[in-house]
Amino acid sequence: MAANVVGGSSGGRGRRGRRAVMSEINVTPFVDVMLVLLIVFMVSAPLLTVGVPLDLPQSQAKSLEQDREPLTISVNVRGQIFLQNSEITSEELVPKLKAISDARGGLDERVYVRGDKKVDYGTMMRVMGRLSAAGYHRVALVTEVEQGGG
Repeated sequence: MAANVVGGSSGGRGRRGRRAVMSEINVTPFVDVMLVLLIVFMVSAPLLTVGVPLDLPQSQAKSLEQDREPLTISVNVRGQIFLQNSEITSEELVPKLKAISDARGGLDERVYVRGDKKVDYGTMMRVMGRLSAAGYHRVALVTEVEQGGG
């Protein structure tokens, strides 16, 4: 019977054996998701540069900062002219630029000109002349950052 008395007190052990309420947040799943997102964005970021594929010349000039989408004209190695991403002829360039300037509210906007480094100099000057004829005088030539100290 004495064994029953000792066994009867074991009911209190169940209360003492319970786990205390855990007040910490498990951040391991959160960190796992963030690492996966980081890898996805690191891989996809270089693919987000859309436009006409060009082999740009290199320069040591600093980049310009602008908050809205710039007006970009590209000339590829075959002499084809692109306004943003759509191909146009050199005759269409001035009317389209004038329409854009009317829609955007002025000619004080900077125009970025991207030209392949193998494009004929005369072709680039023809495009620059058409930009001037359309009334754009703030023209920036786009290059790549020069590699090496050369």
